[in-house]
Amino acid sequence: MGVAVGICGFQLFRNITGNPEVRVNKVGRAAGVLENHEEGRRYAEHGLRNYVRDKTPEIMPAINKFFTEPTK
Repeated sequence: MGVAVGICGFQLFRNITGNPEVRVNKVGRAAGVLENHEEGRRYAEHGLRNYVRDKTPEIMPAINKFFTEPTK
């Protein structure tokens, strides 16, 4: 239960501090819709996504190879 609350809290903090669509102060909210596509692209293409983009979608590649490749 504590881990789930921690993950939710981390995600909320991340969205409040880093999401370009969230504006906490009154001046930011009064600005209306912003057309800042570069900031949105940087937010969506974060470092973790760039790291895993060229990785294979396997949880345990060594175990998968052990059970799928025939023995010689």
